[in-house]
Amino acid sequence: MPIAFENRELSPYTGWTREHWERTADRLLLAVRPHASPGRGLINLPGARPSRSGPRSDGLEGYARTWLLAALRVAGANGDDPHGHLDHYAQGLASGTQHPLPTGELTPSHPDAWPLTTHVRQAVVEAASIALGLRLTRPWLWDKLDDRTRRRTVDWLLPTLRPSPVDNNWWLFGLTVAGFLQDVGIETDRAAVTIERALERIDQWYLGDGWYSDGPNRSFDHYNAWALHFYPVLHAHLGGDQDLLNRYGPRLHAQLDAHTRLFGSDGAPLPYGRSLTYRFAATAAPWLGALTGHTPLTPGATRRLASGTLKYFLDRPDNRGATDANGLLTLGWHGPYPPVIQHYSGPASPYWAAKGYLGLLLPPDHPAWTAVEEPLPAETEDAAITLGPPNMLIQSTAADGLVRLHNHGSNHHLDGGPDDDPYYSRFAYSTATGPTSTGTPDNHFALLSRDGPTTRGPAAPLGHGPGWAASLSEPRPAPPGVRIVSVTLAHGRAELRAHLVIGATPGTPVRQTGWATTLGRTAQLHPVHGYTAGACQLAAGSTLFGPASDIQALHGATSTESSLFVALASLTAEPDPGPVHALADIQVTGHTIQVTWQSGTTCRLVLDSTSPTVHNSPTGRTQGM
Repeated sequence: MPIAFENRELSPYTGWTREHWERTADRLLLAVRPHASPGRGLINLPGARPSRSGPRSDGLEGYARTWLLAALRVAGANGDDPHGHLDHYAQGLASGTQHPLPTGELTPSHPDAWPLTTHVRQAVVEAASIALGLRLTRPWLWDKLDDRTRRRTVDWLLPTLRPSPVDNNWWLFGLTVAGFLQDVGIETDRAAVTIERALERIDQWYLGDGWYSDGPNRSFDHYNAWALHFYPVLHAHLGGDQDLLNRYGPRLHAQLDAHTRLFGSDGAPLPYGRSLTYRFAATAAPWLGALTGHTPLTPGATRRLASGTLKYFLDRPDNRGATDANGLLTLGWHGPYPPVIQHYSGPASPYWAAKGYLGLLLPPDHPAWTAVEEPLPAETEDAAITLGPPNMLIQSTAADGLVRLHNHGSNHHLDGGPDDDPYYSRFAYSTATGPTSTGTPDNHFALLSRDGPTTRGPAAPLGHGPGWAASLSEPRPAPPGVRIVSVTLAHGRAELRAHLVIGATPGTPVRQTGWATTLGRTAQLHPVHGYTAGACQLAAGSTLFGPASDIQALHGATSTESSLFVALASLTAEPDPGPVHALADIQVTGHTIQVTWQSGTTCRLVLDSTSPTVHNSPTGRTQGM
């Protein structure tokens, strides 16, 4: 049965309307009900291994995250609740707070009890979803609760006003609880201190152009969309705090300039960074922009982006959607995929995707629901857009709607090494490929030894400009003093990948790998300089897109204390693409690379150990940037 009838006049790209959003929300909520504890205080979903916080914590997560979805659904309908979502979660609120326990483990004597936030850290995260849901539905739930349940709920929430136990976006969970308490007039002074402290902390990580690092490191990912902008801007909006909205709204606007380019024409967000199982939570930021007016997107483009992503996960033609046969969201991407699971992920973790339903707070007559859909940036023209603070490069091609991200500045870890994370450490990501979780790393440049390939190590930004970005890394493990200067130039579907290896022993083997592809995608990798032969094909491990993938690889060896390696790469969904080497004429002299793209645009790239430079000329003659 279809979710709802498509409307191709209103939504020519997706066919989806507000009705699809309401019905999918109800389906997700009704699917979890059979897994509620006797008093509905916990929702214990089956199938996945428990998180490190324990099954009671996981049951709280099931309650809190689906409650947020229910709150958005009911608040968006102005209290109309034909499926009785509010009654269901109100009963759970009463039973969960009746006898809270200092443990994440389940006990038969208290099957509904919530773990205390003072003893189970993960409960702090879930407290934010519970408080936000209560804030959204206050007229229909909180204001009608008995005093005893309200008092117990406040007692359970209050410890989250302390400083965050984790130094990243977690500071915003206390802020979110504090916003609710301010609304209902409880502990307002403590709440104000919590909000100010949280905002002061995240301001230290704001680097401009809408980009926050998720903590005191260079971690840039979807947490910008589903946490670091989401909580402060929504708090300001719900509280009617115009000063705060004037402060944080423009940052959201700036972020959306880049964020909307991270989605392919099929609706896929870039599978880059951690917590990818939250999936369509990535659409929370575009909806928030429409809700507050801080967005560069037209209303039709907002809905096209959000509906495209929701449909990508919930209504796939290959029957590999994000839900299982019982309608439960799985831990993975399309279907279950264990390599994408973090240690903190439990069976209900995917339901943070609820944030993607923020658009339901917009009334049905809002232009975001009534305007005709408009295309995404990836569908209108080829682009190579540099993101300044994270030192990354977005490359998209209109012919196939693919988006690629070239990473020259995001790390996640404060240090590299054996815990190298494939979802942060690759040189490139796309909306249709990889990364490999086991076996041969895709989009990686490594020194080779008997112990295997080196990892990249933290990527230190070296610069960026129109169509290019560069970084410096120290591969691990490698002898002291070994460094690699790396540069990516993008034009159309072509990518020039250059690496200057400094300090390695002459004769050290190197390997450059390309895209990890499955059916329907064509990857090419062509040697230009420094490699000894053409590309060979390697069988690689599973990715988010399938159980096996293929990777092309180039091999070479260092010859001097500074050895340059240059390759052309391409990823496309176009049928029968021409050879990648026909897309550019490249001449290498010393450490200077002269590139003439097929369009006639010319670039001269000069690599050195400190600051690579690129000179561009649309006329075919080089000039200064």
